[in-house]
Amino acid sequence: MQAIHNPAVADVFKKYPPEMRKKLLFLRTLIFETAAELDVGEIEESLKWGEPSYIAKQGSTIRMDWKPRAPEHYALYFNCKTTLVETFEALYGNLFCYEGNRAIIFTRLELIPVKQLKHCIALALQYHRLKHLPLLGTRAL
Repeated sequence: MQAIHNPAVADVFKKYPPEMRKKLLFLRTLIFETAAELDVGEIEESLKWGEPSYIAKQGSTIRMDWKPRAPEHYALYFNCKTTLVETFEALYGNLFCYEGNRAIIFTRLELIPVKQLKHCIALALQYHRLKHLPLLGTRAL
């Protein structure tokens, strides 16, 4: 897997409060680890709406952010026109906190279920290959 790194993304990470920067960089690491495990090829790292954003050729965009208006929360965002968040909820129910059909929301003190989150990330990184399958061709881990 080859990653395309964008210096503008690094500047955005530097602006987050230190604790949230660490948590968001952990999510970023999970995205790159999952992409490498799946061998999805190149991951493009960019900014979309001013937020760090990641996409693989056959995938759907994954964004992440922390917002000052909700200082205890940070999130992974997915394209709301996909069935990704709906599928995550069908697979994992209340394991995650969802925001409509667009995000998984995390709290500052929450322990992230890494195995299940990497599964969600994997589905997003392969979305266009899987979108025609019920539950994106998967089941809960």
